[in-house]
Amino acid sequence: MYLSSSRAADASAGVVRDRPGIRRAVAGTVVALGLVSMVTDVSSEMVTAVLPLYLVAGLGMTPLAYGLLDGVYQGVTALVRLAGSYAADRTHRRKLVAGSGYALSAVCKLGLLAVTTPWAIGAVLAADRTGKGLRSAPRDALISLSTAPEDQGRAFGVHRTLDTAGALLGPLAAFAVLWPARDAYDAVFQVSFCCAVFGVLLLALYVREPRAPRHPAHPPRPGLVRALRTLAGTPGVPRLSLAAVLLGAATLSDAFLYLVLQQRHHLDARWFPLLPVGTAAAFLLLALPVGRLADRVGRLRVFLAGHGALLAAYLLLLVPLGGGAQLPATAALFVLLGVFYAATDGVLMAATAPLLPPALRASGLALVQTGQAVGRFGAAVLFGAAWTALGPATALAGAAGVLAAALALCLPVLVRDRSSAAGKAAV
Repeated sequence: MYLSSSRAADASAGVVRDRPGIRRAVAGTVVALGLVSMVTDVSSEMVTAVLPLYLVAGLGMTPLAYGLLDGVYQGVTALVRLAGSYAADRTHRRKLVAGSGYALSAVCKLGLLAVTTPWAIGAVLAADRTGKGLRSAPRDALISLSTAPEDQGRAFGVHRTLDTAGALLGPLAAFAVLWPARDAYDAVFQVSFCCAVFGVLLLALYVREPRAPRHPAHPPRPGLVRALRTLAGTPGVPRLSLAAVLLGAATLSDAFLYLVLQQRHHLDARWFPLLPVGTAAAFLLLALPVGRLADRVGRLRVFLAGHGALLAAYLLLLVPLGGGAQLPATAALFVLLGVFYAATDGVLMAATAPLLPPALRASGLALVQTGQAVGRFGAAVLFGAAWTALGPATALAGAAGVLAAALALCLPVLVRDRSSAAGKAAV
């Protein structure tokens, strides 16, 4: 539906222009990257779907310890994201850097077969997140550089739709593997590794590096410090980075929310791996239409509205429910989380990308992503500590208060949001 009809256009710039009477298509590079992400997400979500309950219920890890582990899982990408994205921009080898990240994550799936203690598992997961840190910004830069400015939201929506299809299939695959034997975790890791390797092959064979624009003379490439200084002086980028930090610090991982849901509803452990499927299904359905909506009405408006949906999800988990209301409330939680991801994951990148010079596209995206990762690291650690000391309900109420305050602080960015379908920047 969104494949480019022009191989030449994709090979040269990755952007398909309008023709009379023909709807503009998303570049083939975007779809190929979406398929890579889909297969890789099947691999990743097979593992993440079973880890929270396995570590907390199976190995007896406390919520505080799990919070530290989840914080590392969320935040370790910040350690390599900027350096990896800068290397991608400096060498113009974004595909190579992204491929290295995908390959590292694939190797880590084998590493999970060799470790048995919680903290050894944590070390492998940190290496896996290092791979994610290497690949995320170069991949998003490839998407952005292959897409016209006015279609950034739609392109990221297509990519996130395919990516989320993998997030939906991964837990189903884990469930299918574990159903005959509830402790067959090695089999989950083996299938996950095979999927990850397939994703690397797809990237190598079908993703094309957009050609850099030719100039009569190329200016010297700035060092890392100068590149960061340039990004810090780029209008809109510091403001987006600050908003990403503030809102990230109030964003709890799905794993924590699913653990709260499992405790409140006393779900059978064997059904736990299926909880992410509901969220992924909602995200899958909403990613593309919400991305197109963001192009029309303003990307930052949609981004903040997505965090409003997350706040509603927190509040829903705090409401005491009777037996008859549990199923509708659970479905509503999945929808709210799906809205949150559809309105934030790709939309933030679509809002940031048009502000950045092409030569620093990956580095600029990484700067914003790093702020978000640092905020989420703090959120995971603090929520785990609050749960251990005060219980899940009090900890979740505190997280809701922090998110409401963060939204109030970030609302002023709407004053300068000028995104439109004409392709203007989203700030």
